[in-house]
Parts: sequence; structure tokens; C-alpha cells
Amino acid sequence: MKSNKLFILIVAAGFFVSGCKKELATANPNTPSPASLNSESGIISYATGGVYINGFKTLKYTDGVYGPFWSGATGFHELMADVIGADAANAFINQMGCPEKVVHDDASVVLNPNSPNKQIALIRQANTNQQAGNNFLFYEWAYMYSLISSCNLILEKVESVSLSGDAASKKAAIKAWAYWWKGFAYSRIGSIYYAGLINNDYLQTNGNYVTKEAIITEANSNFDKAVQAANGAPDAGEFVATWEKIIPAFCQVGKGAAPTPAMLARNVSTMKARNLLVNKTVTAMTPADWNSVLTLANAGIAEDDNIFTLRTDARGDLFTASQLIMGRTQSNIPGGATYKLSERWVQEFKAGDQRKAQNCVQGTPYLGQADRGNAHFTRWALKDGGTGLSGVAIFANTSVGEYEMHLAGDYEENELMKAEALIYTGQIDQGLAIIDAIRDAQGAELAAVSGTGLTLAQAKEELRRERRIVCAFRGISFYDARRWKVIDAIAQGGGRTGCVALKNTGAVSTNATIEYNYLDYWDVPGNELTYNPPAAGSAAVVNPKQ
Repeated sequence: MKSNKLFILIVAAGFFVSGCKKELATANPNTPSPASLNSESGIISYATGGVYINGFKTLKYTDGVYGPFWSGATGFHELMADVIGADAANAFINQMGCPEKVVHDDASVVLNPNSPNKQIALIRQANTNQQAGNNFLFYEWAYMYSLISSCNLILEKVESVSLSGDAASKKAAIKAWAYWWKGFAYSRIGSIYYAGLINNDYLQTNGNYVTKEAIITEANSNFDKAVQAANGAPDAGEFVATWEKIIPAFCQVGKGAAPTPAMLARNVSTMKARNLLVNKTVTAMTPADWNSVLTLANAGIAEDDNIFTLRTDARGDLFTASQLIMGRTQSNIPGGATYKLSERWVQEFKAGDQRKAQNCVQGTPYLGQADRGNAHFTRWALKDGGTGLSGVAIFANTSVGEYEMHLAGDYEENELMKAEALIYTGQIDQGLAIIDAIRDAQGAELAAVSGTGLTLAQAKEELRRERRIVCAFRGISFYDARRWKVIDAIAQGGGRTGCVALKNTGAVSTNATIEYNYLDYWDVPGNELTYNPPAAGSAAVVNPKQ
């Protein structure tokens, strides 16, 4: 086993959040068995900090523009999905989400003006250890392997730590927590990188790179272990009570309360459905695949289930509002935030959709730095806290504790996966009825589309628009752009037509064509390969796509 040089981070941090105090203690990160984990309170504390701090906040490199995991690594996904845009140059964020070409209504063409003018070439240029924190491929990999390492330590220590009372149920809860987050981390890695590593030991790694498909298999295996551990708890009440000690108190509101073992199993089923759905293009999906997605989604998150969420608190114990994707997007003024609200996202709302009226405010067009094209120019911004419409979903709120970030699956995503599987298996009206139900629940006040005789193509378009709206700002939008082949070159059936886009004069195109031509799965980060080169027999670590 090699020592994991890249990811020796603050992984020995203990983090405890209660109603009125905060403790953040760090031990020597090179010590594989921090003494603090040898007690019940210590391992509970570490179960919190090992996930929320090591997995989502603290890295070797950081940047004030895009911030921690939820505004950085997942923000990159939203950039490439054209939900948001950027013109800041930090870590090439103004280039990674810059399309190769935009053709406006008057046939004028705007190219990504500087070399390299293709995202794939940019990735190959940026993906070196010498780029350090400017290598945007580094962040998701580093965060997720830090999370995996923390979970490995939890699983190692829980076998020997003395637990009071119903020790078996507490142990089951702690193990389920660690296995859940390992499954989450491997899901993220296998859904964006061309290859990955399977690590089961704290602060250890290996050079045996495996395919992205093998990483997804490992993710699902850890999810299954989480369910097995949870179901093995003699007392489900003690299981929940243990998780209530792990999850920060200020997150345990709304949907964020501790899930029961049964709820955890449904969260797992949703994530397994996602892992299948988003890692195949729609053209590669078989009838058996769609039926599997439907089966998993039918066993997935129910409307009243608790899920995994994150909120802010007054002290910023975990995150401030600006460290969430929403916080980097919301400004009330077009172009006023780090991330600009994409015209293509706003155009997904149908006429009369009250969610647009609640969340999108139009202002003076933002005509920012055009050295990377002008696709990020916009007339729109997210409205902080909404415009006051009662019963309508709010997508941005920087008031302390008000914004509920959904970290993994949720009911709406699960239902939309169910709807898509139904539509693609010929049950069009049943799928459309689900879309209607979600719109009604979010206060959209749109006319029903089920029962109106829509064709398959029209039903797919309703599904596409709704997923773009409902799943935005959570770091999964790029998965959809990839599997729908939007990111491919136009010559390969990709790109997008009928787009709304601004010219640098402020003129609005309503039927523009955009060619993105993005890499579908990222190469393994050069930061990793420098210290941990592939062993003989490893899977390819560079995507062959050119």
C-alpha cells in the first residue's frame, strides 16, 4: 500500500455542533488513528467533521471565488450544463463552461476566441500538477477521496471503540453513515472521471486504477452495505438517535431530519437509479435499463422521507450562504454574482410558470468580459428569497438557515426519473402525470400536459425542461447534458438549437445555435498521477476522446 500523499488533509478534524457551542479540533493528519476517535463522543464528532469538513470544505487548495465543494466542484457541473455562466478566470472557470461556438439569429458566429478554443484541449492543458489549484479537475477528486478516507477511518475505529447502552444499534448507525457517504463519493467519482481508485484503508492508496463502470459498481456496493448495516440495528429508534447526534442540529429541519433505516434504503434506491440513468446516453439505454430505473425509482425516496441536506447557521459553522452554489448565483442584479444565471436556463420556464415569476428577475443586460465568448451574458438574476408569491418554490435564499441544499437524491428527482422511464417505455401519459404533479407541488400553476395527446418527442421535451428546472444548482445538471448528448459536437448529433442568447451589443437572439463540444468524462487529475502513477494493468486514466 502506498501512503496517500495527495490527500493527507485535515482528516483528523473533530467537529461537534450543538445548540450553542462549536468545537473544531485537529490532530496530526499523518497519525492514522487519532486518539479522539477512541471514545463514543469522539467517533460521533468525527463522523460529523469527517463528512462535512473533510468531504466538502477543507482542501489543500482553496479559492475565494468558487469556494468549497458545493460552490466549486459542483458549480463546475452547473457551468458545463449551461445553468450558470462565469467570466472570472480563477481555475479557468470562464473557459470550462465556454461553448466552442454560438451562432446568432443573424448568422453571426462567436467563437471561443482564445487558444485552446476547445474545452477538451483546455482540459489537457490545465490538467497538470504544475497547475496546482488552477487545475479544476482536481477539486471533485480530492474532496471525494478525502471523504472516502474519513469514512474508512470511521469504519476502522468503530470496530474497537466502546459504545454505551445499545452498542449494536449505535455501531450499525455509525457504519451505515460511513458506507452511505462512501457510496456517495464513489458515485460522484464514477460519474465524472474516466477512471478511479478503490481505497478501503485510511490514508492509504494504490496505483490500481479501474474503469468508471467499476467505480459505480463500488458505489452501489457501499450503498448496499449502508442498508445492510442500518437494517442490522436491533433498535431503529437508537439508530435514528445516533444519526441525530451526527447530523448538525441546524440541518435537522425540513427534509433534513435523521432518516430511519427504511428511509435510508429508499435514499439508496434513488441514488442507484441515478447512477444507472446518468452514466449512459439516452441512445445507449436499453428497455432493460429503463425498467431497472423504474424499479429502483419505484422503491426510491417517498414524498415525506427525510433526505441528506445542508443549511447555514449564524456562525457559519459549516458554510456561509456564499459557499453554496445558490449563494454564488444569487445577486438580484444580472451579472452581479460570481456565477451568472444562464439565459438558456431561464428559457426552460414555460409561459406563465409562477416559479419564474418567483425566482427570476430581469434587469439591465450584463455584458461582461468577452474574452471567452459571450454565452455568459444575461438579462437575469436569481431573486434572493423570491418575489413573495405564496406557495411557489424558492430557489435562492441567503437568509441564515432558510436555503435547504439537497446533497444527494430527493423526491422530485426520484419522481422525474420515474417519469422519464415511463415515457421511454411507452407509458407517456403516466410519465406526464408525474411532471404535472411536481409542477403543482411547486406552485407553477401550469396547465396539465397529461391527457393532452402529446407525442413521444413532445413528452421528452416536457421532461427535459422540468429536470433542467428542478435539478438545477445541485451539481447534477451536467450529467443530463451529457446523456442527452447536448455537449457533443454538432456533427455528432450534439449542440442545442432554439437558444436565447445575448450579443455583445445587448441584442437578443431567440433562435441561436450553440455548439458546446465538451469532454464527457474527465481524465484522472494530473495532481494525482504525479504522486500515484498507474500500476501495471491499470485501466486507462485518460479519456481517448479528442
